[in-house]
Amino acid sequence: MLLAADVGNTHTVFGLFEGEALLADFRLASLPSRTADEWGIGIRQLAQHRGVDPASVTAAALCSVVPPLTANVVEAIEKYFQVTPLVVGPGVKTGMPILYEPPQDVGADRIVNAVAAYHRHPGALIVVDFGTATTFDVISARGEYVGGAIAPGIQIGADSLFARAARLPRVELRRPPDVVGRSTVHSIQSGLYFGYASLVNGMLDRMKRELGGDVKVFVTGGLGATLAPDLDHVEAIVPGLTLEGLRLIHQKNRP
Repeated sequence: MLLAADVGNTHTVFGLFEGEALLADFRLASLPSRTADEWGIGIRQLAQHRGVDPASVTAAALCSVVPPLTANVVEAIEKYFQVTPLVVGPGVKTGMPILYEPPQDVGADRIVNAVAAYHRHPGALIVVDFGTATTFDVISARGEYVGGAIAPGIQIGADSLFARAARLPRVELRRPPDVVGRSTVHSIQSGLYFGYASLVNGMLDRMKRELGGDVKVFVTGGLGATLAPDLDHVEAIVPGLTLEGLRLIHQKNRP
């Protein structure tokens, strides 16, 4: 069984694969203060809670965009699962040429997403990942990672608004009934929800015009499904795309 770990700025997502089947997935907050023992015990307990025996884990793969957390998560997996995880980075085979300059500047999660998306659809693609940042990643029809764009995530925008505007209340991120808000809560929700959907749609319009031809769009990340009803051009919503990419890259690097 493969344990896959996607270490992000806000959450770390874990998945347990038996072959190609994702048996369980769960997440822990990416707390800098969390020790290797706390990570290890937390992962084991959540796996058991999902009905998976931690002793069944025989391999692990990890990508991280938070270097200070990487060592503790690796240590936790080695100590509590007795396997050394494959850490996606320079020197790891992905099967995808990187045209970015310099190649090592691309976040590992972006490459992992690109590999998974191209495996699902071997053609020109844009992958939109709604994480702490919202990233747009472009894959060519030949399976090359071309580049993309990075924007602040919707939660960052919301937190900044609530922190800096003393009279504005914190609201749930959800689709309001109308674009024109008739209360403060609905006005904030409209600005966040429709404003952010418009940002994503505008970026996709520009990218598709620049790229030309038939370009499919895949969406992943926490708020992708929430915004999906108002996103244009989207071919598929794939919540577990990063975990799927980790499984594929692990497979490419097996002895």
